[in-house]
Amino acid sequence: MLRRVVRQSKFRHVFGQAVRNDQCYDDIRVSRVTWDSSFCAVNPKFVAIIIEASGGGAFLVLPLTKTGRIDKVYPTVCGHTGPVLDIDWCPHNDLVIASGSEDCTVMVWQIPENGLETPLSEPVVVLEGHSKRVGIVSWHPTARNVLLSAGCDNQIIIWNVGTGQAMINLEDMHPDVIFSVSWSRNGSLLCTACKDKKVRVIDPRKKKVVTEKDKAHEGARPMRAIFLADGNIFTTGFSRMSERQLALWKSDNMDEPICVQEMDTSNGVLLPFYDPDTSVVYLCGKGDSSIRYFEITDEAPYVHYLSTFSTKEPQRGMGYMPKRGLDVNKCEIARFYKLHERKCEPIIMTVPRKSDLFQDDLYPDTAGPDPALEAEEWFSGKNGGPILISLKDGYVSTKNRDLKVVKTNVLETKPTTKAEHPPTVQKHTPVQPSAVSLNVCVSGAGAGAGAGARLNPPIETLLSSISIGPAH
Repeated sequence: MLRRVVRQSKFRHVFGQAVRNDQCYDDIRVSRVTWDSSFCAVNPKFVAIIIEASGGGAFLVLPLTKTGRIDKVYPTVCGHTGPVLDIDWCPHNDLVIASGSEDCTVMVWQIPENGLETPLSEPVVVLEGHSKRVGIVSWHPTARNVLLSAGCDNQIIIWNVGTGQAMINLEDMHPDVIFSVSWSRNGSLLCTACKDKKVRVIDPRKKKVVTEKDKAHEGARPMRAIFLADGNIFTTGFSRMSERQLALWKSDNMDEPICVQEMDTSNGVLLPFYDPDTSVVYLCGKGDSSIRYFEITDEAPYVHYLSTFSTKEPQRGMGYMPKRGLDVNKCEIARFYKLHERKCEPIIMTVPRKSDLFQDDLYPDTAGPDPALEAEEWFSGKNGGPILISLKDGYVSTKNRDLKVVKTNVLETKPTTKAEHPPTVQKHTPVQPSAVSLNVCVSGAGAGAGAGARLNPPIETLLSSISIGPAH
């Protein structure tokens, strides 16, 4: 019997291609803050990029079609008083984005349907609970309005954005800075990588560590850990000799890795981007000029190297398009938005196929924009996998529900010393023409009067003329 020399895989010949210069986003001052996040977030409507800003923190939100040179006076999202460290688009509403900042706050913003025409400085809601800078924000994959934030105060807070309340606080689990947090496929578990060199699997609603691995990577530099669709965990880090490593672990037993591979001796942190539909992991090193990609399978060596896409320019950050934003007619299986020092360059990953027909083996049903659960259901203990959609006819965007924040009594959630200052209370209930979808109800005499005073007649007229989606 002949031994099979070359492993069969439909992704063996995946190749990357940068778009033409006129399809890039030029003259963008990408943030120089020293933080190992991706600095870029993408969805089927917009690309958001953290930029340099004087006197606070800001990020750009550009419609995907607005390529070419971006004017220096193009409006930004600029409500933070310190540099923005991380941004994340809501998976269930393409107009809603969350941001975490050095000013210790998390802000949730609603972007107008056609993009920004004026600077957006009033968020839909401000989430205050961290005592140090917030370096990670991540939306729940299947429950509406559930947002996670992790700060340099070593705690993780899970918020119900619909009420603006901190529902779960995991404050005694991490003794040092949290490098990364990843939700499992159905959002029932979290996987974290910490500066103490431990990878932890956490059940957030029970507030307990399910399993952990000490010295998953022995090097001192930052690690990353992500959940895979089958429940396994993929990590990147550094060996004791400062070689970059990747490893695969079983989440229920992390004593020994399924496999470990050493890559090179570069010192850039490897940011993993995972496609659950194809089981391909893309590794983008900060400061690298390449994207390596691997296929994860059930047969040894489990993590199979596919290829490397290389360019001349190093990357400052990277955005990753969700599957529903890809062009299925061109067999596009991934699209990255690579940040240079002064521009953003889309990179398209393609599987070469001769047929123009829909390739159903490349595009199994993928996670759609509809949430499986409401926030209250998830906090009460329910789980739900992602609601899948077919990409056969291409993804067609539907009208997004407006994000509403309904607060109970703001004064009850504040310490009495802070409740004496009206601006602090009002900060949580802004109403601005650029966020007209907000529908805030505040009970309590003091809070009600304060909120009502901010509604002037023109805005009321504007609100009444807009059809607002059903309440949560």
